[in-house]
Amino acid sequence: MIAASSWWDRILRTTGAALAALLVTAVTAAPARADLRMCNMTGSRIGVALGYRDAGGWVTEGWWNLTAKGCETLLKGALAARYYYVFAVDYDRGGEWSGRSLMCTRDREFTIRGVEDCLARGFDRNGFFEVDTGEQKSWTIQLTDPGRPASSP
Repeated sequence: MIAASSWWDRILRTTGAALAALLVTAVTAAPARADLRMCNMTGSRIGVALGYRDAGGWVTEGWWNLTAKGCETLLKGALAARYYYVFAVDYDRGGEWSGRSLMCTRDREFTIRGVEDCLARGFDRNGFFEVDTGEQKSWTIQLTDPGRPASSP
C-alpha cells in the first residue's frame, strides 16, 4: 500500500508540474491584446465613425456597425495617440452621439485624410466627441444611452 501511495503521489506531482508548465507557456506565449474597442451598451443598432491623428495627420474612418450590446475592434494594436474622436448614430431610435470637434464623414464606408474644408471636398461635416485614453495602450469605449458614462479603460 505504501508503494502504491508513493507511486500515485509521484504521478500527481509529475502531472501537476507538467500541467502548470503548460499553463505558464500558454499564458506567456499569447500576445498581449492592445486595441481600441467600442462596445454598444444600448438596445439599438448604431453606426460609428472614428477620428484620430496618425503620422500623416488627421484621419476619419467609418462606418462600423454595432449590434445592440455588441463590441467591435476599431483599431488593432497598441494605441499611438492619447485622444480619439467618436461620432455615432442610432439606427433604430434616431439621434446621435456627437461633440464639438468637427471632422469629415460621408454616408457610406470611408477613410478621409484631413479635417479641413469637408463640405468643399464633397464630404459631410459632423461633431465628434473626444475620448481621452490617458495614454493607455488599450482602451474600450462604452457607448451608453444619454446621461451615462461614455468610456473606460
